[in-house]
Amino acid sequence: MPSQARDILSVMADDGLIGETVDPQGARVVLPARIWQEKVLLEHTELATFTADVLRAVTSADHIEVDPVYPERKRYFASDIGPSRWLLVVVSYEQVPARIISAFGHRKDPPTWDA
Repeated sequence: MPSQARDILSVMADDGLIGETVDPQGARVVLPARIWQEKVLLEHTELATFTADVLRAVTSADHIEVDPVYPERKRYFASDIGPSRWLLVVVSYEQVPARIISAFGHRKDPPTWDA
């Protein structure tokens, strides 16, 4: 394993994980404890009881789109789970393993949604 990948994995291991899942393409996606506690829950306390739904949104999203600003990130939308009409989970593929960097309830249909 290249040194850089080894360093990334050890940083992730030191960070602690809330959970992990696999995206529809088979890539491992983790939810670091630090991001969950210091970002997601700090900004969206209503998600405190929806950890499993956040992970499930990545695995079985109803809609997926590339982030319009950061092409190495994807937005996963799952309907009828979580505290709102949609649960939006942002995954960064800028490192290995990919990691969830944000999650929140979303009332409107995804921008590129075509129901």
